[in-house]
Amino acid sequence: MNFFTELYPHQQAAVEKLSKLKVGALYMEQGTGKTRTTLELIRRRFCVGKINRVLWLCPCSIKQNLQSDIIYHCGVLPDEITIRGIESLSSSDKLYNELLKLVEDSKVYLIVDESNLVKNINAKRTARIVELSTKCTYKLILNGTPASRNESDLFAQWYVLDWRILGYKTFWGFASNHLEFKKIVLPDGREVVTDQITRVLNIDYLSEKIAPYTFQILKAECLDLPKKHYYRHHFSLTDKQCVNYLTVKEHYLLAVEEIRPDTIYKLFTALQHVVSGRCVLTPPDKKMKTAPMFADFRDNPRIGTLSEILNDYIGVEKCIIFAKYQSEIDTIAELLEERGQSFKIFTGKVQQKQRQENLTSFRDSAQFLIANKSCGAYGLNLQFCRNVIFYSNDFDLATRLQAEDRVHRIGQTQEVRIFDIYAGGTIDELIVNCLERKENMIDAFKRGIKEQGGTNASLSGRRRFDGGTQTH
Repeated sequence: MNFFTELYPHQQAAVEKLSKLKVGALYMEQGTGKTRTTLELIRRRFCVGKINRVLWLCPCSIKQNLQSDIIYHCGVLPDEITIRGIESLSSSDKLYNELLKLVEDSKVYLIVDESNLVKNINAKRTARIVELSTKCTYKLILNGTPASRNESDLFAQWYVLDWRILGYKTFWGFASNHLEFKKIVLPDGREVVTDQITRVLNIDYLSEKIAPYTFQILKAECLDLPKKHYYRHHFSLTDKQCVNYLTVKEHYLLAVEEIRPDTIYKLFTALQHVVSGRCVLTPPDKKMKTAPMFADFRDNPRIGTLSEILNDYIGVEKCIIFAKYQSEIDTIAELLEERGQSFKIFTGKVQQKQRQENLTSFRDSAQFLIANKSCGAYGLNLQFCRNVIFYSNDFDLATRLQAEDRVHRIGQTQEVRIFDIYAGGTIDELIVNCLERKENMIDAFKRGIKEQGGTNASLSGRRRFDGGTQTH
């Protein structure tokens, strides 16, 4: 296996540590070069005859990009490397049986890329990856951080490597020593333990156990990348939106039971639909249905704000636009068509082959890429672009950072500009504030209720959630 690219010093340090071990974890922040580091570890194993095949599991959405990345470094995709989608293991018995035969018949190096996708020990995909791992002597997990939620994420990922590292054969053994679950008292006085984790215990023990097998590094520690600049652009809801927002807020707040995450997120989702430009037509106890609020998409103040950003900042430069809902993506496409600007779409509705063609077109000719984070946040190398607009946000900080790092990575030569569009004084502003503070939305919601003395003052659309004055 020959390479056309050299290792950076931090990549060399990772190889020197993990090449001495049969199993390990590369916790390298997005953009620091996990793929090139992994390829070097593979090459060293091949050279001494420890392996003769590689099974590289990754999210389905990045398979093609991973293949292109390997070709970039090696010139070709080596025949010995098999790339398969993690999610496919849940749905395809045929694929699972093929991979079982592969690991049984060959000396396979198992790579689990974006290993946070196997953090649920009860998931079918996790059970199958664990079974595959028992047939492999050499194993590596790749991720940006050890845990995206809390340290409970570690168990399944490290079980794939070797249960003896953490020292627990079952999740319940792990949980009894490290996790504290919320308890609730039923009306009849019985106490029930829920699956909601309230506290993680003995974290130092976990860190001590995984440290010998881990290489971890952040971009700030190893790369002198151009800076990221953040711009926040707010708009005011129309009178019609304000009425619908207040109505939805009152109805859905009354349905929030015991501040449970599921009912809170239903409230958040309903409010997000309104600030996006859709009417919520159903009460909280029904399946949510929405309809367009504006007969003419130009009347939506959110799309108007996007148009202003394009005029004032983007000009003829390339730009990625992330949006949460398909209806938003359709509206953005309509705006760009009207403006006569070229664009490509990168979402789950687009077939995999077409998505890759769209990426190529974005790199070579199209000015805009319209994407949602479920597809566009992982595994894409888009450092030829420096502008990212979040037309709307969701509550997931991890995928937000992943999305930013599509452009802020090795190879970026310009300062990166990131724009957030939000409706002032609404759920939108709460989200961008939480993302900026890297704070959990549920915790912020609970704190806001406590500070404002009850649910009716929260998310009002006339006052900011944190109790300050409205900014628009």
